[in-house]
Amino acid sequence: MVDPLAEVVALLQPGAPFSKVVSGAGPWRVRRSQAGQPFYCAILEGSCRLAVDGRAPINLQAGDFVLIPSAYGFAMSSLEPAPAEDGDTVPVALLNGGFRHGVQNVPPDVLLLVGHCVFGSPDAALLVSLLPQLVLVRGEQRLATLVELVGEESRARRPARDVILARLLEVLLIEALRSTAGTAASPGLLRGLADERLAAAIRRMHESPTRPWKVAELAKEAALSRSAFFERFNRAVGVAPMEYLLAWRMALAKNLLRHKEGGIAEVARRVGYSSASAFSVAFTRYVGLPPTRYMQEELARAHDGSVEE
Repeated sequence: MVDPLAEVVALLQPGAPFSKVVSGAGPWRVRRSQAGQPFYCAILEGSCRLAVDGRAPINLQAGDFVLIPSAYGFAMSSLEPAPAEDGDTVPVALLNGGFRHGVQNVPPDVLLLVGHCVFGSPDAALLVSLLPQLVLVRGEQRLATLVELVGEESRARRPARDVILARLLEVLLIEALRSTAGTAASPGLLRGLADERLAAAIRRMHESPTRPWKVAELAKEAALSRSAFFERFNRAVGVAPMEYLLAWRMALAKNLLRHKEGGIAEVARRVGYSSASAFSVAFTRYVGLPPTRYMQEELARAHDGSVEE
């Protein structure tokens, strides 16, 4: 059986090369607005508050894991944040390599592991659009165990610490993405896969992307009426069924073109288009440049990268 999330994750190539341990005591607040910087945070001890623009604040506690695949404006703070007129708290670098927000020289109220993850795929923006804006996982024992391991490794100074930490964080990111049960995921692929009816239709789209799907056929796969399926899919995934299918076909096409797996006609056939011309028109409209030019630019980018190395 095809696993849609595994396919998306494989194309995304997630990694977590950067992380830092942050502690907080007393009132503190820090705001970030770095578009395109995927953010994650594991609560190792204590509790704090997360406020993502456009969403109600969330109280986080030990064992929770937060992933924002495409960072929006957000603020993290103590449960009772510093007054707004005080502005952001400036972190103080500690001798152990960590950072402290708020009151110094007292036991911390919260201990966090925060960082920015990276997605190795050049198509990350397209693929991230299939994911929720915010993933919050709590009450998952496997994830809590991973968070504990990450916390232990981040505080230790053992040999190969950074290598082990990077691998653990990669597993943590993937585990967070697949832990759909009980998550507070906003609309996206995870919400769709958490719905058994919708998951059946999504799996069929991934199993047979070349099939000329119609909404009525997908609704039948989900054992729903056409209108109920369309509304339920829109609400859970955040886009219409045909929009999702198009996004997935374009992600596959870009991957095939980038790796030069066949000519334009072959790529067109493998993503469900009856002719190279029909595919070229759809690709150009969606991506912003023709497939042949996309291949040329990707080849040049890869060459430039190898020269720099």
